[in-house]
Amino acid sequence: MEHPTIVSAEEWQAARDELLRAEKEATRAQDALAARRRRLPMVRFDGSYTFDTPDGKRSLPDLFDGRPQLVTYQFMDNGPDHYCPGCTYLTDNVPAKAPEVLAERGVTWVTVSDMPLPQIEAYKAERGWTLPFVSSRGTTFAADCGAGGGFVLTAFLKTSDGDGDAVYKTYSTTSRGVDRLNFITNIRDLTVYGRQEDWEDSPDGWPKI
Repeated sequence: MEHPTIVSAEEWQAARDELLRAEKEATRAQDALAARRRRLPMVRFDGSYTFDTPDGKRSLPDLFDGRPQLVTYQFMDNGPDHYCPGCTYLTDNVPAKAPEVLAERGVTWVTVSDMPLPQIEAYKAERGWTLPFVSSRGTTFAADCGAGGGFVLTAFLKTSDGDGDAVYKTYSTTSRGVDRLNFITNIRDLTVYGRQEDWEDSPDGWPKI
C-alpha cells in the first residue's frame, strides 16, 4: 500500500507548520462564516403541524420542550423497511448525550421523519438510538423545511408575545452542509488515507473504499 514520503523530524515539522498556517486560515474563515450565520435574518414559520411522538401528538412549538431554540434533522423516508444509509450514518454519529448537553444551552435536538412512528421506533430499537425521534407523516413539514424528498437540517427560534408562541426559521442546510456533524468522517479527514472516497483529492495509489 502506498504511503507518504518518509522525511526527517525537522522536515516533517516544517511541513506540519506550513499546513498549520493553512488550517488556522481555514479556522478563521469558519469563525467568520459562523458570525455571518448568527446575523442571518429569520422568517416566520408555520407552527400548525401535528407530529406523532412516543408521548402522543405534539405541535412544532411543543417540540422546543420549553427551550428557545430547536434543531431538527429530517431523516429521509424511503418506504417500509428501507432506510437511508446517509441518514443512518448521520444519526449514528450523534452522541447519545448530545441532546442533554445541547439542552443545557437552550437548544433542543429532534430527529424528524415522514416514516410512520412504529417504523421509526422499530429502527431506533434496532440501531440502539435513544435520541428524540418524531414522525411528520401526513404533514408538509419536510417540504416546508426544504427537504425536497431528501434530508435537511433546520434551526428554529421560538419567541413569545401577547399572541402566543411564534416560530421562526433561522438556518437550514443539506448535502455537504450536514457533513460537519459527522464525528467519524471528521476523524477520518485527519488521517493519512482520509475518507477513501472516489471524489477526494488523494495521491495516486491511495486506497479507496
